[in-house]
Amino acid sequence: MNRFLADGWTPRELATWSYKTSQSNAVTAQQISVKVDSILAATGADRVDIITHSMGSLSTRYYIKNLGGSGKVDAVVTLGGPDHGTNTAFLCAQTACVEMRPGSSFINTLNRLDETPGSPRYATWWSPCDEVINPLKSAILSGATNNQTSCMRHSDLHENSTVYNQFKAWVQ
Repeated sequence: MNRFLADGWTPRELATWSYKTSQSNAVTAQQISVKVDSILAATGADRVDIITHSMGSLSTRYYIKNLGGSGKVDAVVTLGGPDHGTNTAFLCAQTACVEMRPGSSFINTLNRLDETPGSPRYATWWSPCDEVINPLKSAILSGATNNQTSCMRHSDLHENSTVYNQFKAWVQ
């Protein structure tokens, strides 16, 4: 957010949000719905852009596909999203982890028919050295503009200045 502010965006144009990472992505998607509606009401905007990291990709896509978010979102940026599941999710038993496992009913249902549903523009960034997303190409979405980064760790995807400049250009 500080980078956007430094680049001339105003606090009124930006919002941050976090959530309980152990809960179901469907519950998080409901919370995203409330947050987006509050942003639209406060700003008078017609649509928002959503920039996500990791599991946020799943709940954002669920919101758009199942909770009426398509008409409220202009662009979606996902950084290292486990869009087809990740084997590292087998290391935990929380609801969110079970949903992130490759082949889970949540992943299969989310990706059924259209991985990038509705009217938003979708772009992904994924690293060939991501230690969390396994298999690496799980972050690629059919119908999205998929961007492979240089070799960087999972958490570096939202810190890297080159990646930031690329996704900033995507949402402008």
